[in-house]
Amino acid sequence: MKLIIGNKNYSSWSLRGWLACKQSGLAFEEITVPLFGDDWEAMRSSDDLAPSHGKVPILWDGDAVVWDSLAIIEYLADKVGRDRFWPKDDAARAMARSMVAEMHSSYMALRRECPMNIRNRVETVSLGEDVRADIVRILTLWAEARARFGKGGPFLFGTFGAADVIYAPVVSRFLTYGIGVPGFAQAYMQAVWEHEWMQQWINAAEAEDWVIEQYETPIR
Repeated sequence: MKLIIGNKNYSSWSLRGWLACKQSGLAFEEITVPLFGDDWEAMRSSDDLAPSHGKVPILWDGDAVVWDSLAIIEYLADKVGRDRFWPKDDAARAMARSMVAEMHSSYMALRRECPMNIRNRVETVSLGEDVRADIVRILTLWAEARARFGKGGPFLFGTFGAADVIYAPVVSRFLTYGIGVPGFAQAYMQAVWEHEWMQQWINAAEAEDWVIEQYETPIR
């Protein structure tokens, strides 16, 4: 398998696809393409990226090609067993799927005003009401998942799984923009941030020398 991703400092969806591949336990080749670089237009029309219309991440597994992080999670779960990604309990799995789907399709204000930037720390940020509403909703879901199903470990449903893969970039955003969160959320964020795979990604992001100016100045 080979996974094509964008800049690790900025590409939240690439992080999700990459964590999904790590969670699968399968060997994969990692190929990074610098988003919006000098050769970006040529790269996005290449044969490797054409099926996704130039978007990352995109996973190739022989003749099979999968784009979109959620599709990558589901494809890999089919290959290695769904229990590696999703809780076994029906009620927990139902909530995990719903939380993943909501993250996949929602929180546009948070994404727009607080783009992922792992290397950066913003000392003061003025958040709009719609961003604050996104944050409250996410924290509410985290609290419910941890209270109902998180007894078996430090992650949303106890052990690391698809929900943590999908919400990992949110953890990064909350840290970058100094979002105040309650104690349970601080503990969860610490568990995600200190996870071995996250540390590998963070170290690689900090070593990158690419800068995308449009992601360096959040919307105010």
